[in-house]
Amino acid sequence: MSSQTSPKIKTVGLSLSVSKCLINELSPKFANNEYFIFPGFCDVHVHFREPGFAYKETVFSGTCAAAHGGYTAVCTMPNLNPVPDSYDNLSEQLKIIQKDALINVYPYGAITKSQMGTQLADLDALAENAIAFSDDGRGVQSDELMLKAMQKAKQLNKMIVAHCEVNTLLNGGYIHKGKYAAEHSHKGICSESEYAQIERDLKLAKQVGCAYHVCHISAKESVELIRRAKADGINVTCETAPHYLVLSDADLKEEGRFKMNPPLRDESDRLALIEGIKDGTIDMIATDHAPHSREEKSKGLENSAFGIVGLETAFSVMYTHLVKTNVITLEKLIELMCINPRKRFNIPLGNDYTVWDLNRQFKVDTNEFLSKGKATPFEDMTLYGKCILTVCNGKTVYEI
Repeated sequence: MSSQTSPKIKTVGLSLSVSKCLINELSPKFANNEYFIFPGFCDVHVHFREPGFAYKETVFSGTCAAAHGGYTAVCTMPNLNPVPDSYDNLSEQLKIIQKDALINVYPYGAITKSQMGTQLADLDALAENAIAFSDDGRGVQSDELMLKAMQKAKQLNKMIVAHCEVNTLLNGGYIHKGKYAAEHSHKGICSESEYAQIERDLKLAKQVGCAYHVCHISAKESVELIRRAKADGINVTCETAPHYLVLSDADLKEEGRFKMNPPLRDESDRLALIEGIKDGTIDMIATDHAPHSREEKSKGLENSAFGIVGLETAFSVMYTHLVKTNVITLEKLIELMCINPRKRFNIPLGNDYTVWDLNRQFKVDTNEFLSKGKATPFEDMTLYGKCILTVCNGKTVYEI
C-alpha cells in the first residue's frame, strides 16, 4: 500500500504521487469513515448488446453498470447485429460508443465473417479500431482458419482472444456434465469441449508466435495446459470469472440465473482455478457480463439463454470470498482486476480511479442494478465492499 497523509483513506495500486494527490483531494469529502482508492478497474470481456439487441443492454446502461462496479474501461464482444466483421459494421458500434459511453469502451473485431467460422473477417480493416479479434460465444472450429487468423493477427500486431469450445463435444448440454446433471436428468457439457480447443490453439500459437488470450476458463485441465504453455514460452494469457472462483455445480438451482457458458463445473475445477489465480497462471478476472431480458432468463436451466451479469458485483464477490478469507491479498485482487488486464491489452489508466467502503456489508439486490440484465447467481448473497465513487478521464461517472 502507498504512504498515506490521512488515516481515513488508503490507496492500493496507485503511484505514490497520485496517491498523495488523491488523498489530499478526497480527505475532506470522506472524513467520517475508512475508504480505499483503487485505479479504475478494467474488464476485457463484456457484452453490451448494442447495436442489435438493445432490449438486453445498451452501451449507456452497460457503462452505467460498469461505473457502478468501479470499472473505467471495458472491452465489448462482437456478438452483435451487425457483427463487427468489417469497418462499416464496426463503425456503427463506434458511433454509439462515442455518443453514449460513460467510460472507456474498446470493441473487439470478429475473427470470422458473421462469426460463422467459415471465412476470415476483414481483419486489416478492423485492426486500427479493434482492441483485438474474437468470435466470443463461438469457438473457431477449423484448425486451418484459426491458423490463418493467428498469422494475420501477428502481422497486424493484434491479439487473438478465444472462446474455446468444440461443437462436436457439446451434445446438447447446457450445464456441467457432473453429479448435479446426472442426479437431475440434465444434459451435460464436458470439460473436454473447453480444454481440447485450448490445447489446439496453444499449439498453433506456439507455431505462429502470435499473442493469444483465452476467455473465461472453467476447467482444471485448462489451467494446467496454460500453466505448461507459459513455462514453454508461449505468448498466452487467460482470464476466469468470479462465478467460477466462488461457485461449483453443487451450488446449482433450477433457475436461469445459474446458466452460463462455460458452465459452473466441479469443486475440483474451482479449486484448480484458485490455485491458478494464486500462482499467476490465470492473469486476470473478467466478468463475461452477458445481460438478457427477464423473459429469456426465466425458463430454467434447460431453456433459458446462456449468460449472467457481473459488472456490479465482481469486486465485492472477489473481496468477500478471496480477500477477506485470506486466499489472496487485496493488492493481488487489484492486479487481477486492473493492472494485469490493462498491461496485456495495452489499455492506459489515465485519470481514472474508484473509491470503496470495504467495511460496508450489503445483500445483493438486483433492483439496485443499473444494468438492464438482472440474472446473477449471487442474488441475495451477503457481501462486503460498496463502490462510493468512480472517476473516468477526470469526470465523475458514478457516485453513491
